[in-house]
Amino acid sequence: MTPEDFIRPRLVLDASVLPDGPAGEERLRAALDAGDVATVVFSAGDRSEAAFQDLCEALVPIVQEAGAAAIVAEDTRCAGRVKADGFHTGTGSLEALGEAVARFSPRLIVGASGFTTRHDALEAGERMPDYVLFGKLGADAEAEPMRRNLELAEWWAEIVEIPCVVQGGASLDTLEATIATGAEFVMLGRAVFGEGVDPAEAVAGANRLFDEAQARARAA
Repeated sequence: MTPEDFIRPRLVLDASVLPDGPAGEERLRAALDAGDVATVVFSAGDRSEAAFQDLCEALVPIVQEAGAAAIVAEDTRCAGRVKADGFHTGTGSLEALGEAVARFSPRLIVGASGFTTRHDALEAGERMPDYVLFGKLGADAEAEPMRRNLELAEWWAEIVEIPCVVQGGASLDTLEATIATGAEFVMLGRAVFGEGVDPAEAVAGANRLFDEAQARARAA
């Protein structure tokens, strides 16, 4: 990737570790108020269907009011009920992705993950999702991002027009590695919403690193 090819990435937030109730709402608002956030993705994790519905009903409007896109993973009924902006399928199933695109696109953003080889990723791209995520929602427990995700994102960003999202690690100290892939979007979860992390400081810090990378590319 040449300096002219560099695209400043935008931030995607993985809300998997957000707590329910007022505490989660407070942390989300702090993150959204602190800097540019393109998208927030909600996944149920260990929550019941009803609890996930309640979470999305409370938080999706907050995301949308902040000017970001709210995407619901796996639960199509919940996505419809809360009027989410998009739907994400993370099963790695080409059939599920094709069905989601046919059902929701272009009315909703449709994204996918779970494709762990170049061949499978290209097969997914042929279904024409709006983005492909290299990573797994909630799977950012380590400070370092997964090497395989970085390699796939770098390869994809160079040859495929469909945007990709690359999952970062649990620490902003490793964010440079995800920026270097050239991915259009970087997803952070625990690095923003993890225990002991100030969401506002994390979002501001991530955007600062994006800006610095852009400035270096322009100066090169």
